[in-house]
Amino acid sequence: MTDAAIRIEDARKIYPGGGGFLSRRREPVHAVAGVTLRVARGETLAIVGESGSGKSTLARMLVGLVEPSGGRFEIGGRDAAALRREGPRAYGRAIQYVFQDPIASLNPRKMVRTTLGGVLERVAGIADAGGRAARMAELMRAVDMEPGALDRYPHEFSGGQAQRIAIARALAAGASVLVLDEPVSALDVSVQAQVLLLLEDLKARFALTYLFISHDLAVVEAVADRVAVMQAGRIVEMEASRTLFAAPREAYTRELFASAPRLEGAFA
Repeated sequence: MTDAAIRIEDARKIYPGGGGFLSRRREPVHAVAGVTLRVARGETLAIVGESGSGKSTLARMLVGLVEPSGGRFEIGGRDAAALRREGPRAYGRAIQYVFQDPIASLNPRKMVRTTLGGVLERVAGIADAGGRAARMAELMRAVDMEPGALDRYPHEFSGGQAQRIAIARALAAGASVLVLDEPVSALDVSVQAQVLLLLEDLKARFALTYLFISHDLAVVEAVADRVAVMQAGRIVEMEASRTLFAAPREAYTRELFASAPRLEGAFA
């Protein structure tokens, strides 16, 4: 895999132990303990694992929301640390993050037009107001929303609509790599299917690469090209999705799969 959109080498995140006088926790916590992986351009790599396995911490280190304790991160062939030194615009144009709670991720005091317009101006570099307006209308149509929704506030939307707007905000930056952290877990199953189909359409239309964080194995089985399984901060198994779901090698993976419902055809 030479044409990588994401490269992570020996990523580590260690939280110090200790606490107050009565705390029993003294040892440091290795939230991510030496993870190495590659994601090819145009691929969807899903990372799964139980709560506390380190999957969201890894994703947040990649996008700069959590400071790593060690390791190297590359996005689109460029060193992530160098991108950060260039400033928010360079980093935002390389990678974007879509959060689990779509309504909470949007500023409640700003209309959608203001939110998207700010990204287009500050990150995408579209200085012309007319150009921003035209691009905003395109983005809304791309996520199956009417341009009239630009003049509404986040609380006026359903969860599924808000997540479409959050996706439009990520696209506004012009990034080709999206980190999707539990992007449909807060939505009803019927709405999940619609948003997942939208993500597949956008991936093809805009040549996107996805790092997909989820605990929902039915969703992962439907969308992922490959799956990495995390346990206690380490990747214990990584295979093509069909191979992994058909015959997981590791005992932890088998236990994880056995504990989750399998919804055959739910997202077909």
